[in-house]
Amino acid sequence: MTDRVAGLAFVLLAAGYVWLSAGYTASFGDPLGPAIFPRVVGIPAVVLGLALVIWPGHNARWAGRDGMIRQAAAVAILIGYALLLEPLGFVPTSFAVLLGLSLLMQAPPVPAVLTAAVAAPALYLLFDRVMGLPLPLLGTAFG
Repeated sequence: MTDRVAGLAFVLLAAGYVWLSAGYTASFGDPLGPAIFPRVVGIPAVVLGLALVIWPGHNARWAGRDGMIRQAAAVAILIGYALLLEPLGFVPTSFAVLLGLSLLMQAPPVPAVLTAAVAAPALYLLFDRVMGLPLPLLGTAFG
């Protein structure tokens, strides 16, 4: 039953994600438009969620107290990321989130710091420079 409930929640979230993407428009230049990425992610997510509803696993069980606390912490980190992205900028916020999630998943501290220190600027370069999606390097809090 747990898998079916999770699958149904996933279907609803993914379907909402796809539905909201219908309002994204580009004024010129991009033949696919900004809605393509949410659809590329959302449509397979709907299908996978439906598969979970139709064919649930046989050994599903809820996470224990510690697992639920870690899940809540991960959600809090991601909400913090959304709230702090503009004031702090992409690189510092991404560094903090990558580090926080790595430590939450019990990664050793030194490799977690090194990974976050390399990944945050690399992601900025990928999105901003390579893909042409403008991101704030540093946010409004830094001037």
